[in-house]
Amino acid sequence: MPFAYTGAIFAAHGIPSAHALLWITVAVLGARTAAMAANRYLDREIDVRNPRTAGRAVAGGKLDPSVMLWAAAAGLVLLAIAAWQLNPLCVKLLPVAAVGALLYPLCKRFTWTTHFFLGAVDALAPLGAFIAIRGGVDLAAIVLFLAVTVWVAGFDIIYALMDFTIDRAQGIRSLPAQFGERNARNLAIALHASMAVLLVAAGLLEHAGRLYALGILAAGALLFFENRKLTKTKNIFALNDRIFTANMAFSVIFLATTAAAFTLGYR
Repeated sequence: MPFAYTGAIFAAHGIPSAHALLWITVAVLGARTAAMAANRYLDREIDVRNPRTAGRAVAGGKLDPSVMLWAAAAGLVLLAIAAWQLNPLCVKLLPVAAVGALLYPLCKRFTWTTHFFLGAVDALAPLGAFIAIRGGVDLAAIVLFLAVTVWVAGFDIIYALMDFTIDRAQGIRSLPAQFGERNARNLAIALHASMAVLLVAAGLLEHAGRLYALGILAAGALLFFENRKLTKTKNIFALNDRIFTANMAFSVIFLATTAAAFTLGYR
């Protein structure tokens, strides 16, 4: 959600209208609901064989799988209504978002690039918000899309470390299972370093104010924190909790600094 609002601020060069923000919020909520429901439905047999996920409602038999199908349908309806409220291009691109949200859980069965596919699906949020405001796409929007893609892919690779052993046993093609834990840790840091560079480029392309640099500093702090945790923390579950919290805090900070950069006008 924070990066969706960031994309809207980029496009508006300020705070968008309340109408636009409302329907961007509804679109993200709808897409997220559909994606999570599809994930729980399609992965229910994988989840039940994994001690970490076996207690989930569908995998554990507490919830009928059909509930997830209805939830996915409801999410797509919300997404469609929001797209219709925003602009015609959002409506035309709706199938891209819908297919991505519904099918990304299948990727882990076939390719270790699944983390990048998830990243690209999540990155449709800032790209879609940009399109919702400006009615088109430019280079800055594409760069922001790529930044969020590698950001999500990076911490999803770290997340996959929790299932390293079980993924190998089940034939799940996560990047850690394919290339090993050490390589996965190193790549996650490299991806987040790439994210910082891409965010710099996006700010330059849209002529963001000087306060935008504070968001880049936050990205640097995130890199430093992650590097320390990845090299020193042995408990992978504690590691994921801390890194996930740090990444969510970063996204909110980056939203705040971007909003300040475009609204306060310090050049």
